[in-house]
Amino acid sequence: MKKSVQTEHAPAAIGPYNQGIVTDGSKLLFTAGQIPLIPGTDTMRNDSIEEATEQVFENVKAILAAAGTTLENVIKMTVFLADMSEFAAMNAVYAKYFPNHPPARSAVQVAALPKGARIEIEAIALVP
Repeated sequence: MKKSVQTEHAPAAIGPYNQGIVTDGSKLLFTAGQIPLIPGTDTMRNDSIEEATEQVFENVKAILAAAGTTLENVIKMTVFLADMSEFAAMNAVYAKYFPNHPPARSAVQVAALPKGARIEIEAIALVP
């Protein structure tokens, strides 16, 4: 069994998907990839990779909260970057969200992201 996770505090899905899915048996939350869309708008914080990364984390945190969990319970993240030359700047912001015990992570450069975003992040978290 699976349960959809939806919150107005994160951007609405821009396609046929859910913001997140929680599995019954394992109590895992899988988030959809989040881009730096400001919830309730069609506006992105995309002027710099730093502000884009901050907005993405706020969106991820909102989905985690809607599922009853937090960043402390994230076990894996995948970061998609439009330009790998922005990795160090993204990483500096990322580190602020995980001062202790960061999750496993992959970071890859992709040819393009939805709506011209610079970054997209998806997460897998434990739901206590």
